[in-house]
Amino acid sequence: MLAKRIIPCLDVKNGQTVKGVNFENLMYAGDPVSLAKKYSDEGADELVFLDITATNEGRQTTLDMVEKVAQQVFIPFTVGGGIRTVEDINNLLHAGADKVSLNSAAVNNPELIEKASNKFGSQAIIVAVDSKKVDDDFYVFINAGKKNTGIKVSDWVNKVEKLGAGEILLTSMDADGTQNGFDLEVTKMVSESLNIPVIASGGAGANVQHFVDVFEKGQADAALAASIFHYGTLPVPTLKKELKKYNIPLRSKN
Repeated sequence: MLAKRIIPCLDVKNGQTVKGVNFENLMYAGDPVSLAKKYSDEGADELVFLDITATNEGRQTTLDMVEKVAQQVFIPFTVGGGIRTVEDINNLLHAGADKVSLNSAAVNNPELIEKASNKFGSQAIIVAVDSKKVDDDFYVFINAGKKNTGIKVSDWVNKVEKLGAGEILLTSMDADGTQNGFDLEVTKMVSESLNIPVIASGGAGANVQHFVDVFEKGQADAALAASIFHYGTLPVPTLKKELKKYNIPLRSKN
């Protein structure tokens, strides 16, 4: 089993970190720059920064905040939200991001994945997939979870891998913010079908077993969480210490 990664996520709206349940009812969770520095200092493996309203508001991710966060962290840093063009990606990487996360734009313009991975390298291109179960299958949603594309998750993830994506950030909308555990069904399905890493997102609670399960049963390469880290119910150092007791391989620097 390869080393697993623990990744705090900063969902940002109007310059502030927020968190909701099932993509709704957003609550303030702290200053993103301060939180980013804290997580970097605590030993998180990576950070994800998502400007969650940029796409729906028709604007780009705030570059000055990306620059401020990048100055405070010394771990890989992914940025998503409002990215539509290769130029947008170039600007974010120049501002200090190590990777970018494409979601709605990738669905609307799959060619962007191929162009971006060819220009910047697949390691810099993550495709975020917001998944929701409809009837008996999982479907891809875009526009901050507001629009069902009608595309099956299984079909989409295999397509984006072929187009050159280096990683999948898979968020279960059904589990998001519930703190009842990751969606192991969709995570396992995606992980088993791909040769690129899968980051599991949505549903992490202050329960180490949630992470053990998503790594062992869901076969995820990394686990992303927000609420439990922002509100201190399961800090990164505590989680990593506990995971070692379950013989979950972690990055050696921690």
